[in-house]
Amino acid sequence: MLNLTKQQQLIVGLLLAALMIMTRGNHFASVNHLPSASWAVFFMLGVYLRPMWVFPVFMGLAAGLDFASVSASGGSDFCTSPAYGFLVPAYGSLWLGGRWFARHYSFAIKSLFTLSGAVLVSSFICHLFSSGGFYFFSGRYADPSLMEFLPRLTKYYPSSLQTLAFYIATAAIIHIVIKLVRADAKQAA
Repeated sequence: MLNLTKQQQLIVGLLLAALMIMTRGNHFASVNHLPSASWAVFFMLGVYLRPMWVFPVFMGLAAGLDFASVSASGGSDFCTSPAYGFLVPAYGSLWLGGRWFARHYSFAIKSLFTLSGAVLVSSFICHLFSSGGFYFFSGRYADPSLMEFLPRLTKYYPSSLQTLAFYIATAAIIHIVIKLVRADAKQAA
C-alpha cells in the first residue's frame, strides 16, 4: 500500500493541480502541445492522495478551467451541454481505480500488471460515462443509438487510452526513480 506523509501528499496534489491547469482546455495557462492530463490526474489522485475531499476539489478545478476556457479565452462551448454532469462519474471511476490500485500496490514488477489492469478498467468505464453521456444526452446528435455509439467508442477510446498511458507511464517512471533513490540513500546512511 502507498503511504505518503501529509507533506508528500500536498506536494503531489499541487503538482497534479499544476499539470491539470497547464493541459486542460484553452485558457491563460495552457500548454499548446500537451494533451489533456485530466484522466491521469484523477487516476493519480486516487493513487497518491488519501483525503476524500480532493475529488470534489479537483472536479471544481476542472469545471473552473472549462468555464475559463469557454468564457474568458474564447474556447469552443461544444462540450458544455446537459451531459457535462457525466464527467462526475467518469472521473470518479478513474479516481476509484486509482484508489483500488493504491490498496493493491507493492514495489514489485507484478504491480505494473495490476496498474495496467486498473488503468484499463477504470478508463474504459470513464470513457463510457464521458463519451456515452455526451453522445446520448448532450442534444448534439439527432437520433443517438447504441449501433452508432459503438463505432464511436472504438474510434475515440484508443486515443484517450494512449494519452492516459503516456501520463501514467511517466508518473510510474518518476515514482520508480524516487523509490530507488530513496532506497539507495537509506542504504548509504
